[in-house]
Amino acid sequence: MPPKTPRSWASSSRTRASMRGNRSRDTRPELAVRSAVHAFGLRFRVCTRPLPEFRRTADLVFTRAKVAVFVDGCFWHGCPAHHTTSVSNASYWADKVTRNRERDRETDLRLTAAGWAVVRIWEHEDVSSAALRVADVVRSRRD
Repeated sequence: MPPKTPRSWASSSRTRASMRGNRSRDTRPELAVRSAVHAFGLRFRVCTRPLPEFRRTADLVFTRAKVAVFVDGCFWHGCPAHHTTSVSNASYWADKVTRNRERDRETDLRLTAAGWAVVRIWEHEDVSSAALRVADVVRSRRD
């Protein structure tokens, strides 16, 4: 008899297939920000741990300037302007977003305590202004 597989957290097979298709890196908003920051002549590491002992990765990492950039999705990180509540499995998703926001705050605190600057960008933000904000932070920390 084959071993039993645990029941999926997804409310349906379609939901599970959709969720498995979500990327953890190289999303459209992240790629747009990376391209715009690169156009400013700045070079960075992608999807790297700013602190090796801390199990969190930033989307862009400027190691010399000690700047970590996170491009946050409106649904996943609970954007105050664009977050929508899920109709199916609502309590699971509400708890998930709450945990994500708590983890984001903890990440910001740990990195700041270690001397890093943290820049958080919402996926809906204007790419040019977000890239300019990143460039300003990086250049100010280099000087």
